[in-house]
Amino acid sequence: MQAILIDQPGPAEHLQLGHRPTPEPDVGQVRIKVACAGVNRPDVMQRKGLYPPPPGASDILGLEVSGVVDALGPGVTGLPSGQPVCALVTGGGYAQYCLAEAPLCLPIPDNVSFAEAAGLPEALFTVWSNLWQRAAIQPGETLLVHGGAGGLGHIALQLARAFDLRAITTCGGEEKCRFALKQGAFAAIDYRRLDFVQEVQTLTEGRGVDVVLDIVGGDYLNKNLTCLADEGRLLQIAVQQGPKTDINLLPILLRRLTLTGSTLRARPVAFKAAIAQALLSQVWPLLACGQIKPYIHCLLPLADAGRAHELMEAGRHRGKIILNVNSKS
Repeated sequence: MQAILIDQPGPAEHLQLGHRPTPEPDVGQVRIKVACAGVNRPDVMQRKGLYPPPPGASDILGLEVSGVVDALGPGVTGLPSGQPVCALVTGGGYAQYCLAEAPLCLPIPDNVSFAEAAGLPEALFTVWSNLWQRAAIQPGETLLVHGGAGGLGHIALQLARAFDLRAITTCGGEEKCRFALKQGAFAAIDYRRLDFVQEVQTLTEGRGVDVVLDIVGGDYLNKNLTCLADEGRLLQIAVQQGPKTDINLLPILLRRLTLTGSTLRARPVAFKAAIAQALLSQVWPLLACGQIKPYIHCLLPLADAGRAHELMEAGRHRGKIILNVNSKS
């Protein structure tokens, strides 16, 4: 099969189209004939040698795919061959065939294209597990989402709107702010021009937000704590500006704040399967009626994976960057 390979860690031009043996599904797995694959920042980190795959995972990039079930491993039932699915995977998405754990495969609604479906799993699994399971966010609460125009952020805003949350977001530039408002934010702050901490305090009349969903890290940590209301929760899901910073612990103590974080890739299949079931019951009806709809910034051929990574690193895109592996949608 064709796949995107990395000759050595480094810049995007190190991604090259090559060949690998077609994988065979093991117990509990299915093989997906990949239609499209989502491009995510962890892929960029892995390409640079900063985010190695967990033990047993494919070294081929790609954490989310759409396509059709092509082969079943031992013990798999309920997923017939030819079933259109999207799936969260631990690797292997930038290829013509990819293995997925059967419980992490979700059916594609009729009104959702393969390209759109490929942009769903990483964002939906991450946002749902953090906001609804870890933070136990409730209707009517106020949420601050950093990077609301990005692949994960714009889905978080759509979910916030669907579940009656009041979402504020930060974006880089007026165009991205306008885009984020269309996705469901009630306010979008251009962090390049404005102090988002001050803006959050103004927007919440000094109370602060109940939950912060942060992908930035670094010196944003203390700013995020300042943005929180008493009893607020800060969810750290990425560290694009670095994993280290000084922290003032007093606000956490005095205002009873919660600071937590998580990653999904290395979590057990059973843990992720529970998220999949929650998504199927709570979010899939919203997909079917069009309330949740990923925005596709561009759809590039698999061979242009390097260009896709360059777009991701430039940070000028909105929504999802998708690789077209074998789809006409």
